[in-house]
Amino acid sequence: MKYEYLLFNFVVVAGPIAAQFNRQIRHISRWKLKLLTNGIVMIPYVIWDVLVTGSHWRFNATYTLDLRLLGLPIEEWLFFITVPFGCLLVWETLPQLNATTQVKFFRHVRTILYMALPLAVWIFSTGKQYTGLVLFCVGLVGLADMLLSINLFLRPKTYLYLVVVSGLILLFNGYLTARPVVLYGEAYQIGYRILSIPVEDFGYGFTLMLFNAILYEKLRTPQHGK
Repeated sequence: MKYEYLLFNFVVVAGPIAAQFNRQIRHISRWKLKLLTNGIVMIPYVIWDVLVTGSHWRFNATYTLDLRLLGLPIEEWLFFITVPFGCLLVWETLPQLNATTQVKFFRHVRTILYMALPLAVWIFSTGKQYTGLVLFCVGLVGLADMLLSINLFLRPKTYLYLVVVSGLILLFNGYLTARPVVLYGEAYQIGYRILSIPVEDFGYGFTLMLFNAILYEKLRTPQHGK
Protein backbone atom coordinates (compact mmCIF):
# COMPACT_ATOMS: atom_id res chain seq x y z
CA MET A 1 0.00 0.00 0.00
CA LYS A 2 1.50 3.30 -1.04
CA TYR A 3 -0.29 5.05 1.82
CA GLU A 4 1.04 2.63 4.47
CA TYR A 5 3.65 5.03 5.93
CA LEU A 6 0.94 7.71 6.06
CA LEU A 7 -1.34 5.34 7.98
CA PHE A 8 1.59 4.59 10.29
CA ASN A 9 1.76 8.28 11.23
CA PHE A 10 -1.97 8.41 11.88
CA VAL A 11 -1.79 5.36 14.12
CA VAL A 12 1.16 6.79 16.06
CA VAL A 13 -0.56 10.10 16.76
CA ALA A 14 -4.09 8.73 17.31
CA GLY A 15 -3.40 7.76 20.92
CA PRO A 16 -1.83 11.09 21.96
CA ILE A 17 -4.67 13.04 20.28
CA ALA A 18 -7.31 10.91 21.99
CA ALA A 19 -5.50 11.42 25.31
CA GLN A 20 -6.07 15.16 25.05
CA PHE A 21 -9.74 14.48 25.78
CA ASN A 22 -8.84 12.91 29.11
CA ARG A 23 -9.48 15.53 31.79
CA GLN A 24 -6.42 14.74 33.87
CA ILE A 25 -4.06 14.65 30.88
CA ARG A 26 -5.61 17.76 29.33
CA HIS A 27 -4.95 19.60 32.60
CA ILE A 28 -1.18 19.06 32.37
CA SER A 29 -0.75 18.72 28.61
CA ARG A 30 0.52 21.71 26.64
CA TRP A 31 -0.06 20.50 23.10
CA LYS A 32 0.80 23.84 21.46
CA LEU A 33 4.13 23.93 23.26
CA LYS A 34 4.79 20.32 22.26
CA LEU A 35 4.14 21.14 18.61
CA LEU A 36 6.42 24.17 18.80
CA THR A 37 9.16 22.02 20.33
CA ASN A 38 8.70 19.32 17.66
CA GLY A 39 8.88 21.95 14.91
CA ILE A 40 12.14 23.40 16.19
CA VAL A 41 13.92 20.10 16.87
CA MET A 42 12.91 18.62 13.53
CA ILE A 43 14.87 21.27 11.59
CA PRO A 44 18.39 19.77 12.01
CA TYR A 45 17.02 16.23 11.68
CA VAL A 46 15.22 17.07 8.44
CA ILE A 47 18.43 18.64 7.09
CA TRP A 48 20.29 15.47 8.07
CA ASP A 49 17.59 13.35 6.45
CA VAL A 50 17.66 15.34 3.22
CA LEU A 51 21.45 15.12 2.94
CA VAL A 52 21.72 11.35 3.43
CA THR A 53 18.56 10.01 1.76
CA GLY A 54 19.71 7.98 -1.21
CA SER A 55 22.92 6.92 0.52
CA HIS A 56 22.53 6.16 4.24
CA TRP A 57 18.90 5.15 3.66
CA ARG A 58 16.07 5.43 1.18
CA PHE A 59 12.31 5.10 1.29
CA ASN A 60 10.52 2.20 -0.31
CA ALA A 61 8.20 3.56 -3.02
CA THR A 62 5.88 0.59 -2.45
CA TYR A 63 4.83 1.96 0.95
CA THR A 64 5.14 5.74 0.47
CA LEU A 65 3.24 8.31 -1.54
CA ASP A 66 4.83 9.85 -4.61
CA LEU A 67 4.61 13.34 -3.08
CA ARG A 68 8.12 14.47 -2.13
CA LEU A 69 9.40 17.60 -0.43
CA LEU A 70 13.16 18.16 -0.67
CA GLY A 71 13.44 14.52 -1.70
CA LEU A 72 11.64 13.20 1.39
CA PRO A 73 8.19 11.57 1.39
CA ILE A 74 5.61 13.78 3.06
CA GLU A 75 5.14 10.94 5.56
CA GLU A 76 8.75 11.35 6.69
CA TRP A 77 8.09 15.00 7.48
CA LEU A 78 5.07 13.94 9.54
CA PHE A 79 7.23 11.39 11.38
CA PHE A 80 9.22 14.20 13.02
CA ILE A 81 5.97 15.58 14.47
CA THR A 82 3.84 12.54 15.26
CA VAL A 83 6.44 10.38 17.03
CA PRO A 84 8.07 13.13 19.18
CA PHE A 85 4.62 14.54 19.99
CA GLY A 86 3.55 11.19 21.36
CA CYS A 87 6.81 10.73 23.25
CA LEU A 88 6.51 14.16 24.86
CA LEU A 89 3.08 13.14 26.11
CA VAL A 90 4.76 10.12 27.70
CA TRP A 91 7.44 12.40 29.17
CA GLU A 92 5.02 14.79 30.83
CA THR A 93 2.80 12.02 32.22
CA LEU A 94 5.58 9.89 33.73
CA PRO A 95 5.80 10.13 37.52
CA GLN A 96 8.38 12.45 39.03
CA LEU A 97 10.59 9.96 40.83
CA ASN A 98 11.88 10.96 44.24
CA ALA A 99 15.21 12.77 43.93
CA THR A 100 16.59 10.65 46.76
CA THR A 101 16.58 7.70 44.36
CA GLN A 102 19.23 9.48 42.29
CA VAL A 103 22.49 7.56 42.24
CA LYS A 104 25.95 9.07 42.00
CA PHE A 105 26.48 7.52 38.59
CA PHE A 106 23.97 9.95 37.06
CA ARG A 107 26.45 12.77 37.68
CA HIS A 108 28.90 11.14 35.27
CA VAL A 109 26.49 10.37 32.44
CA ARG A 110 27.08 13.65 30.61
CA THR A 111 30.85 13.15 30.82
CA ILE A 112 30.40 9.78 29.14
CA LEU A 113 28.23 11.41 26.47
CA TYR A 114 30.89 14.05 25.77
CA MET A 115 33.35 11.26 25.03
CA ALA A 116 31.17 10.27 22.07
CA LEU A 117 32.20 13.44 20.20
CA PRO A 118 35.83 12.56 19.33
CA LEU A 119 34.81 8.94 18.83
CA ALA A 120 32.15 10.12 16.36
CA VAL A 121 34.71 12.02 14.29
CA TRP A 122 36.97 8.98 14.06
CA ILE A 123 34.19 6.55 13.15
CA PHE A 124 32.80 8.97 10.56
CA SER A 125 36.25 9.16 8.96
CA THR A 126 36.30 5.37 8.53
CA GLY A 127 33.23 5.56 6.28
CA LYS A 128 30.68 4.49 8.90
CA GLN A 129 29.01 7.85 8.52
CA TYR A 130 25.61 6.98 9.97
CA THR A 131 27.25 5.56 13.08
CA GLY A 132 29.48 8.62 13.40
CA LEU A 133 26.61 11.08 13.01
CA VAL A 134 24.54 9.28 15.65
CA LEU A 135 27.44 9.35 18.12
CA PHE A 136 27.96 13.04 17.40
CA CYS A 137 24.31 13.69 18.28
CA VAL A 138 24.75 11.68 21.48
CA GLY A 139 27.53 14.05 22.50
CA LEU A 140 25.48 17.10 21.51
CA VAL A 141 22.58 15.93 23.70
CA GLY A 142 24.89 16.03 26.71
CA LEU A 143 26.15 19.50 25.75
CA ALA A 144 22.63 20.83 25.21
CA ASP A 145 21.53 19.50 28.60
CA MET A 146 24.44 21.26 30.27
CA LEU A 147 24.35 24.55 28.33
CA LEU A 148 20.59 24.98 28.75
CA SER A 149 20.86 24.05 32.46
CA ILE A 150 18.06 21.50 32.20
CA ASN A 151 20.00 18.67 33.91
CA LEU A 152 17.80 16.02 32.37
CA PHE A 153 20.48 13.41 32.96
CA LEU A 154 20.41 14.04 36.70
CA ARG A 155 16.74 13.08 36.89
CA PRO A 156 15.78 9.45 37.55
CA LYS A 157 12.65 10.08 35.46
CA THR A 158 14.82 10.42 32.35
CA TYR A 159 16.03 6.83 32.56
CA LEU A 160 12.50 5.53 32.97
CA TYR A 161 11.61 7.60 29.90
CA LEU A 162 14.44 6.00 27.92
CA VAL A 163 13.13 2.55 28.82
CA VAL A 164 9.71 3.52 27.43
CA VAL A 165 11.30 5.05 24.31
CA SER A 166 13.26 1.82 23.79
CA GLY A 167 10.01 -0.10 23.71
CA LEU A 168 8.48 2.36 21.26
CA ILE A 169 11.52 2.11 18.98
CA LEU A 170 11.24 -1.67 19.01
CA LEU A 171 7.56 -1.40 18.11
CA PHE A 172 7.43 1.44 15.60
CA ASN A 173 10.90 1.38 14.10
CA GLY A 174 10.72 -2.38 14.06
CA TYR A 175 7.68 -2.10 11.82
CA LEU A 176 9.31 0.44 9.48
CA THR A 177 12.46 -1.65 9.07
CA ALA A 178 10.85 -5.09 8.90
CA ARG A 179 8.25 -4.16 6.32
CA PRO A 180 10.55 -2.52 4.98
CA VAL A 181 9.39 1.07 4.59
CA VAL A 182 12.99 2.24 5.09
CA LEU A 183 15.94 0.59 3.33
CA TYR A 184 19.53 1.14 4.50
CA GLY A 185 22.94 1.55 2.93
CA GLU A 186 24.80 -1.09 4.92
CA ALA A 187 28.21 0.42 4.13
CA TYR A 188 27.47 3.48 6.30
CA GLN A 189 26.74 1.61 9.54
CA ILE A 190 28.52 -0.95 11.70
CA GLY A 191 26.10 -3.71 10.69
CA TYR A 192 24.63 -4.76 14.04
CA ARG A 193 20.87 -5.06 14.29
CA ILE A 194 18.37 -5.67 17.06
CA LEU A 195 15.74 -7.70 15.27
CA SER A 196 15.40 -5.76 11.99
CA ILE A 197 16.54 -2.43 13.46
CA PRO A 198 20.08 -1.09 12.89
CA VAL A 199 21.60 -0.34 16.28
CA GLU A 200 22.22 3.24 15.07
CA ASP A 201 18.46 3.77 14.86
CA PHE A 202 18.25 3.45 18.63
CA GLY A 203 20.78 6.27 19.06
CA TYR A 204 18.95 8.31 16.44
CA GLY A 205 15.64 7.81 18.24
CA PHE A 206 17.07 8.45 21.72
CA THR A 207 18.70 11.73 20.68
CA LEU A 208 15.62 12.95 18.79
CA MET A 209 13.39 12.33 21.80
CA LEU A 210 15.91 13.70 24.31
CA PHE A 211 16.42 16.92 22.33
CA ASN A 212 12.65 17.33 22.31
CA ALA A 213 12.43 16.73 26.07
CA ILE A 214 15.30 19.16 26.80
CA LEU A 215 13.82 21.94 24.68
CA TYR A 216 10.31 21.30 26.00
CA GLU A 217 11.55 21.67 29.57
CA LYS A 218 13.45 24.84 28.63
CA LEU A 219 10.43 26.46 26.97
CA ARG A 220 8.02 25.59 29.74
CA THR A 221 10.29 26.62 32.62
CA PRO A 222 9.54 30.39 32.67
CA GLN A 223 5.82 29.77 33.05
CA HIS A 224 5.60 26.56 35.01
CA GLY A 225 9.02 25.80 36.43
CA LYS A 226 10.73 22.47 36.24
